[in-house]
Amino acid sequence: MDINGCTFSKLPFSSLFQTYISNFSKLSSLYTYNPLRDADIEKRSKQLKGGTHRTDYITALKDYHTSLGIEEEQDAPLQKLRQDNVLTVVTGQQLGVYGGPLFTVYKTATAILLARKWEEKLNRPVVPVFWMADEDHDFDEIAWTGILGRKDFHKIKLDKEGNNFAVADQLINAEFLSFKEKVKEELFDTDFTEALWSQLQGYYKEGHTHGQAFARLINHWFAKEGVLIAGSNYPAVKELLKAELKHSIEEADPIHQAIEKQSTEVDEGYHQQVTNGDTNLFYVSKEQGRVKIQKDGSGWKAADTNWNHEQLLQAIEDQPHAFSPNVFMRPILQDKLLPTLGYVAGPGEIAYYAQMKKLYHEFDLEMPVIFPRLSITLIESGISRITEKLPFDFSDYSKRIEDLEKEFVEQADTPDLEAVFGKWKQDIQSTTERPSKVINEIDPTLDGTVGKTIAGFSNELDKLKGKVYRSIKQQEVTQIKRIEKIKVNLFPDGGLQERSVSPVYFMNKYGLDIWSKLIDELEEQELDLSTHHLIHL
Repeated sequence: MDINGCTFSKLPFSSLFQTYISNFSKLSSLYTYNPLRDADIEKRSKQLKGGTHRTDYITALKDYHTSLGIEEEQDAPLQKLRQDNVLTVVTGQQLGVYGGPLFTVYKTATAILLARKWEEKLNRPVVPVFWMADEDHDFDEIAWTGILGRKDFHKIKLDKEGNNFAVADQLINAEFLSFKEKVKEELFDTDFTEALWSQLQGYYKEGHTHGQAFARLINHWFAKEGVLIAGSNYPAVKELLKAELKHSIEEADPIHQAIEKQSTEVDEGYHQQVTNGDTNLFYVSKEQGRVKIQKDGSGWKAADTNWNHEQLLQAIEDQPHAFSPNVFMRPILQDKLLPTLGYVAGPGEIAYYAQMKKLYHEFDLEMPVIFPRLSITLIESGISRITEKLPFDFSDYSKRIEDLEKEFVEQADTPDLEAVFGKWKQDIQSTTERPSKVINEIDPTLDGTVGKTIAGFSNELDKLKGKVYRSIKQQEVTQIKRIEKIKVNLFPDGGLQERSVSPVYFMNKYGLDIWSKLIDELEEQELDLSTHHLIHL
């Protein structure tokens, strides 16, 4: 693998993210630690001794892993988490089908590499943790797979609607077979295809939940790298978090104000990623699924369910598993359960963490280091070869295809054929004058024949000029097709490859161990989170 970089400033990332990477001091009021400054990370590590509920969480995690069917492979990282001075580097993602987009892999790889780096530097055990967003209910967001197909990029959707319950709890049913076949149709048969489908079908099969399938897949890919699978969508875990869930209601007004104040600061130069609400909790109704809890006069409501203040607190005490955190509350619960050195976040997550610094204080916590995840584009050899034949840099391909084609035509170094052939005709005309006079003196009756011969020269030149024009046009068509192919591979669906292409596409072409090889390659060099990486396969 050949690894080089492209500055984020040339790519379609938000201004907040660009500033976060290049000029953190401008955002120091929004975050606690600079993720690119080692002294800040060391400072955070000295303040951590363990999660509030870590010991009990380890016990709950064992049962959680059993419910997911991954208990054996998870024993080693779980034992490591038991060590008194342990730290964690956490990342997480929604339960995308077949692992979701590539950035799921990149987030996990970042957590692994950071854990290894800081374990060595701090001389303390550091566990990489993948926190499954197993309470999220947005089925449409996860129910698709992106494949660079035989001719174009294809976003293949699972023909099934969500039911507003947690995606993790929803069963894989017979409808999944049609989805799988559509994905298979877009993938070329390779030496790795049979093994890949054996792996995927072993986890994504009828009767498994999406939570079980996703957990087993991520576990299969990364357990050998020491990754611990974690989450909160489990009754024994929620029992540990009753105090935090109740606190979010007891102190709802101060918590709302803390988020609002921080969000106002974000608005001064950027934009709010998440809208602040009355509470940071959902209620999981048996009939309606996951429903936002909102104020209702002096009480609370969630769809058809109503409580006064004390009733809601008692409901949380009695049935904590019936309550679910929102995007602001989830990191708080993570950091109550784990000794979080840092969280590996995508650009969108970094933006909503900007709204959370004061929220942490409401729970007697401090925001951890928010590491940017590795940002990567994988460039296949066939794409590398044709990019060399075109006058564009990698970042140029983020433009619209129409703009790229126009720029290519304008930049094309096409000779002035009219001038070339015009001069050629003039030269022929001047060189035929003397022979014409000689022939006319010999036999004036041949004058017409001479004229036809000279005109024939001109006609043949016109034919040749037409062929040259067609050749240039064909070359332009070939290059424009190359531009289209590169654009589809590097910026499919109008965005970076990492946001839309499935990991299975590259596993099918380059082997099921591609992600372990990628981690090994990246570990050999200094981990750089300040640039977008271009990795040539």
